[in-house]
Amino acid sequence: MKDDHTFTHISDNHATPHTGRKHYLIIGTGGVGGSIASFLSLAGKKVTCIARGAHLQAIRQNGLKLKSDLKGEHVLPIPATTAEEFEGKADVIFVCVKGYSVGSITELIQRASHKDTVVIPILNVYGTGPRIQRLVPEVTVLDGCIYIVGFVSGIGEISQMGKIFRIVYGAHQATVVKPGLLEAIQHDLQESGIKADLSSDINRDTFIKWSFISAMAVTGAYYNVPMGELQKPGEIRNTFIGLSQESAALGKKLGVEFPEDPVTYNLKIIDKLAPESTASMQKDLANGHESEIQGLLFDLITAAEEQAVDVPTYRMVAEKFTQTDH
Repeated sequence: MKDDHTFTHISDNHATPHTGRKHYLIIGTGGVGGSIASFLSLAGKKVTCIARGAHLQAIRQNGLKLKSDLKGEHVLPIPATTAEEFEGKADVIFVCVKGYSVGSITELIQRASHKDTVVIPILNVYGTGPRIQRLVPEVTVLDGCIYIVGFVSGIGEISQMGKIFRIVYGAHQATVVKPGLLEAIQHDLQESGIKADLSSDINRDTFIKWSFISAMAVTGAYYNVPMGELQKPGEIRNTFIGLSQESAALGKKLGVEFPEDPVTYNLKIIDKLAPESTASMQKDLANGHESEIQGLLFDLITAAEEQAVDVPTYRMVAEKFTQTDH
């Protein structure tokens, strides 16, 4: 594909008129959002991406470049725009920004939603769905989490590493969703090669993800090592285990019912990751960028203190990171 070819964005001012093909809006075209958008696009689904800066310009001019262990290498002509320029309505909105950016996208969510639109946050921080629901009470907000190693590997380029690409999503108990819609989304995701699980207890499943990503990201950042070092017996793996035990204790105090031992589960996931991979929080800290350390480290310590759960490993790790880091 020639680099000088430009893909123009064509506004879609109406929701998809028929039930067969849904319009997916991906807010945040980083490693997670870009991977979701790419896989959906490869399967012929209708997708629009929200991005910004040089990343957006590259996607518009050259297409979104995907390097994927599951799908190979592709250049995809996915429509992309800024949040401010987006016009029209979406049937499904995946929120894939970092936790600290949620407040900046509420106006877009309101503007892009029709009466049956569902919003699925795919964030690392626990409690995001209810938080967004409070910000946009007239829109149906679900909750979700993702298991993937995905990152921006260049301007306009996304890399997806390893064989894990799993989205878990569902509605909280008081949330009413149009019948059949969640299953239809699941079908689209599965057709796109994404393992999609419709959760019967999304509060539990988002806590389990928070527990895992917190222990993984915090351990990686504390020792400044890739995941392969967490897969070897020794001090680093023991720190990961300690963090997992402490977050599991918090979950149990909060009433989370784990389907299997949470420490065993976390170890099973960590051992499947590409050894050279690192958490996005770790990358951001190393590069001096804004990171999710507040939501993945300090918020967990605060929650544990509120529940009178002792978290000595978390407190030990937190001493390395000053208040200026979050």
